[in-house]
Amino acid sequence: MEAAALERFRSPGKGSGLRSRRRVRPGELLYRAEPFAYVVSKELLGGVCERCLRRNEHLHRCSQCKVAKYCGKSCQKEAWLDHKQECKCLKNIKPNFPPDSVRLAGRIVFKLLRQLVCVSERLYSFSDLQSNTEQLSEEMKDGLRHLAHTLQLYLKAEIEDASHLPAAIDFFQIFTKPGDTLSFMN
Repeated sequence: MEAAALERFRSPGKGSGLRSRRRVRPGELLYRAEPFAYVVSKELLGGVCERCLRRNEHLHRCSQCKVAKYCGKSCQKEAWLDHKQECKCLKNIKPNFPPDSVRLAGRIVFKLLRQLVCVSERLYSFSDLQSNTEQLSEEMKDGLRHLAHTLQLYLKAEIEDASHLPAAIDFFQIFTKPGDTLSFMN
């Protein structure tokens, strides 16, 4: 089903939703798109390709950061746009390694800075996601502030001064978007 056959709607108190404009059959694929951003979890690094996510025992390591691994040249080439800036950040913070959520938030920041329209944003853009800051306890907000500070340190190799970023790129707010933003899959 094309994005045009789906419509967005607001559900008060619950956020936004999607519904079909036509009848659908059980098991019918409604929509497919590449994720806006994703990372391989720290536990799976080295066991799956950073681009296609296939398990492989004979992966080729990025010669620069020595962290990212790929099935081969084609996967590495396809992933380069997303990995290029991350690569510098990973090299810069060695021997430390950021949490998965910080790596993912970093990829989101880089994608937002490139201002490319991603296919996955046809139905919802990153800016459409609502912050849930008001539902968070002060303890949770403190934890997210810590993650935002960690993100700032992680991105230092590429973004020296976060105050010069567009207002839409707020490190703290990136972590307050709903689970859709920072989702992890096994």
